[in-house]
Amino acid sequence: MNGYVNGSDLLMKLANGAIGHCTTHSATYNTETAETAVKPLASVAASVAGLFKSKRVKSLSVQVKASGLKFYSETESGFKVILAKWALGQSVPLSLFERENDTDPYISGNFIITSLEETNPAGEDGTYDVTLDNDGAVAVDTTKIDLLYTAPSSN
Repeated sequence: MNGYVNGSDLLMKLANGAIGHCTTHSATYNTETAETAVKPLASVAASVAGLFKSKRVKSLSVQVKASGLKFYSETESGFKVILAKWALGQSVPLSLFERENDTDPYISGNFIITSLEETNPAGEDGTYDVTLDNDGAVAVDTTKIDLLYTAPSSN
């Protein structure tokens, strides 16, 4: 494959199964910083002394969100599995990977289900939304992105 990445080829696995009947998922990579302000050297002009602060990284975090359709005979990690994992009050293994490459995730780690919402409108499909925040270190392997890409042949 080449060109734009098809979102349907990027999947999410929670515990031992892909998110069932997932309609979308997203990952947000956050950086918390701290500002440092010090008195500048005496040789620095008063007009610019102390105007600029430096920043340093205090922590990194990942938040993953997914939405899906509730399905009666779900065989993957659908609403029923997610609700059961939430009820345990423990972190769960989560990974993000490309289709056909679930053993080679580009993001993996333990996550806590911080919210799970179900919506069941009359006469329409039941849906769910889940939000998970990392619990400890997250493995990031950018060499596992674009595994489906095939370079154009040079013929």
